[in-house]
Amino acid sequence: MALTQQRKQEIITQYQVHETDTGSADVQVAMLTARINRLSEHLQGNKKDHSSRRGLLKLIGQRKRLLSYIQEESRDRYQALIARLGIRG
Repeated sequence: MALTQQRKQEIITQYQVHETDTGSADVQVAMLTARINRLSEHLQGNKKDHSSRRGLLKLIGQRKRLLSYIQEESRDRYQALIARLGIRG
């Protein structure tokens, strides 16, 4: 379920804060969202894959922690990010 290097690079260029940014909270949330979406699709077809379900829940928790950090730093940035990603805040 890992993202390809090309897809990771696309996500980084879309969500980076400055031109050399590869690991800001915004980029990390975008990467996690892409992985969560892929895992969700996988689990719809493989309902008994409990180990992947556990991994999905861990990713969701990690994304939630990063989003709360962004929300504490800047409410406007948080609102813009969840709107771009199409997730509930």
